[in-house]
Amino acid sequence: MNIIQLREWAIDKSRFTMPQDYLTFATAFMEWRSNGGMQAELVAKNDHRYRFIQFKEEAGFQISRPINSDIFYDLENFEAARATFIETLQACADGEEVGAEGRRALQRVIYTSQQTIGAALDALPVGASNQARKVNGDLFERFIGLLVEECGAECHSGVLAVPVKDENNTELFKMNYQHDLMVEVKGDLKAIGSVKTSSKDRLDKVFIDKFLYNRLTSVELPHFAIFLHDVQRKGKEPNYGISQTFLRGHFKGYTVKLNPLDGVFYCDLLPMMESDPLLRQHIRSIDHFFVDALPKFIESPVAGPKDAKESSEEDILDATD
Repeated sequence: MNIIQLREWAIDKSRFTMPQDYLTFATAFMEWRSNGGMQAELVAKNDHRYRFIQFKEEAGFQISRPINSDIFYDLENFEAARATFIETLQACADGEEVGAEGRRALQRVIYTSQQTIGAALDALPVGASNQARKVNGDLFERFIGLLVEECGAECHSGVLAVPVKDENNTELFKMNYQHDLMVEVKGDLKAIGSVKTSSKDRLDKVFIDKFLYNRLTSVELPHFAIFLHDVQRKGKEPNYGISQTFLRGHFKGYTVKLNPLDGVFYCDLLPMMESDPLLRQHIRSIDHFFVDALPKFIESPVAGPKDAKESSEEDILDATD
C-alpha cells in the first residue's frame, strides 16, 4: 500500500465506524512506514522527541505534523499493545482495576492510531489542508466516542437545547449548545465533553460552556475536555522544530476565576503540564479519563435536567444561523 492509498483511506470517514477500524488503519500505516515508504524522517531541532515524516514525490515531498516518538508505537510494539488495549477497555467496562501497562496502552494506542490518520492526511495537497484538519478532528471525536461506548456508557454528539427561565421558573426560550460528547446512562445525561485534536482557539469555549450550562440549569453537571496534543511544526527545512499551542495563562485564569473543568486529558502532555503545580492538578494523561473519571461520571447521581433535551432538526438549523 502506498501513501496515496493511505490518505484516500483516511479521508473516507465511512471506513471508521468501530475502534478496530482505527487500529487496522494504524497497522497499515506503520507497515508502509517500516517498508521504506517515507522519503525521510526528520528530527525536530528544538525537541528531539518529535519527528516529521517527509513523503516521497508522489505526495509532493510534503512534511507531516510533529509526532512524539516517546509515545508513538513502532509496528512491532503496536501489534503487541493492541491486545492489552482491548483488554483494558473491557476492564474499564467491568469496573476492574487497571495497572500501569494497561494505562500506557490506552494512552499510546489512542495517540498512535490518531496520529497515523493525521499524518496520512498531511499527504494531501497544500490546498486541502483545511479539509484535512476537519476530517482529522471529526475522526478523533468519533474515536473517543466509540471508546466511551466500549466502556459501557451511551455516548453521542449533538445540539442540546437548554431552557432559559425567569424568576418564576417559567421557560422564556431555549439556548442551543453544540457538544462533541454527551455521556448518558439510561437516558440520563451524566457529563458533557469537548474533544479536539488541539486546544488552539478552542480553550475559552469549554470553560464558558460549563459556566453557562450550569448557571442556566442550576445543575453542576461535569464538563471535561480531551485533547490529542498541543504542538505544531515551525520553521523551514532543514530547521524544522515544534512550538506549543497551549495558552497557559488563559487556562489558569479560567480555572481560578471562572470555574475549573471536571477533568482535562491529553494524549501528549506538554512538560509544563507535569511541572506546573496548578496545571498538574487539573490536567492528566488520557488514561485517567477512561480509568478514573468516566466511571465516576457514570456512577454519579447528578444528571442533566429533563427539560434540557437534544434539539430537533429545526432547532439544530437555527443554532447554526
